[in-house]
Amino acid sequence: MTVIHGRWTLDDRLELMLREVPFEVPAGTAAVTVRLRYDRSQGVLDLGCASPDGFRGWSGGARDEYTVSAAWATPGYLPGEPEPGTWQVWLRLHRVPPQGLDYTLEIVAERSVPERLETAEPPSGERPPRRDLPGVDGLRWLAGDFHAHTVHSDGSHTIAELAELAKGRGLDFLAVTDHNTVSHHPFLDAIGRERGIALLPGQEVTTDRGHANVFGEVGWVDFRRPADEWMAHADREGGLISINHPLAADCAWLQPSRERPRVVEVWHSSWWDRRWGAPIAWAQSWRDDVVAIGGSDFHRPGADALPGSPTTWVLAEGPETVVEGVRAGRTAVSAGRDGALLLRLGDELLAVDADGLVLVRPGGERQVMRGDRVIVPANAGPYRLETWDNEVIALCA
Repeated sequence: MTVIHGRWTLDDRLELMLREVPFEVPAGTAAVTVRLRYDRSQGVLDLGCASPDGFRGWSGGARDEYTVSAAWATPGYLPGEPEPGTWQVWLRLHRVPPQGLDYTLEIVAERSVPERLETAEPPSGERPPRRDLPGVDGLRWLAGDFHAHTVHSDGSHTIAELAELAKGRGLDFLAVTDHNTVSHHPFLDAIGRERGIALLPGQEVTTDRGHANVFGEVGWVDFRRPADEWMAHADREGGLISINHPLAADCAWLQPSRERPRVVEVWHSSWWDRRWGAPIAWAQSWRDDVVAIGGSDFHRPGADALPGSPTTWVLAEGPETVVEGVRAGRTAVSAGRDGALLLRLGDELLAVDADGLVLVRPGGERQVMRGDRVIVPANAGPYRLETWDNEVIALCA
């Protein structure tokens, strides 16, 4: 066992937030285990790992220990033969008090693979009936959520548990967007097929100055690099990037960037009072052709909104083309899967279950909806439904 003692100061954090602590892995090692010890009542240290071949995992502040082996790895980390050479423990100095923060690292290079505890997965349940919504040119409206977490970062659910929860709430797709890792990606397709819901590969690129989701099998996005490089990575690999919860508390979007991605998580579960118009105002000032999506940011029951709160609707051929539907701007967002809904049907809008609500047009003009299914003409630009006291009920890109 290698034991490393150290102390981080506030000056250290301000000089360089992410630190690398090197250690050696000898040839013949079957598994590498790292344990971090510090006083969590005093601060927060985020944890990750790199091998000589590059990124091997990230768990942020969710874990203080991880194991990497050829056969399996702690969720958030990539399994694979531990190659000999110099590895790095990544420590991000997320919160360091003025008096400093002592830490200890215990690193074990093991000759045999530790036993892995298996988790019992939930039985497969039924999906509620889908809503009766009109298609457009062979495309159909699919209900989903673009932001959720599992045990591969700081969520409490396994991928299968999350899939069952989302399916039981009537969703057709769910983007699994664990923080700064892609360790969940290899499991999504098989579990999604087994559970009857499309699980979209995503990763939440997470920093102290803002978060962004990258959707698609694009490889790991290096959160240590400037935000413009995340965007270039997503574009180069055929993925799609969205700015997450740009006004949310301590993780609002403060990243400097030359580019302004078109897709924005305008409706996040932290928008608890939707009479507060700041997310709409922010999106309008960001760029004039924003594609609005929504995300529950589900982590665990009782702590966050459940999957589908809000629900993002995408007009697509099927779940496998949802990301392309977003890229094309064919989205709508509602408070939930079964509530009032505003959908674009070519040059018309369909308001569903919106009797008595107010349609707000791009220029600010307002019109009361009369009836449960109302079709009105529409021009380019974002529309929304509100209550009489300006609570946002539904958005349409």
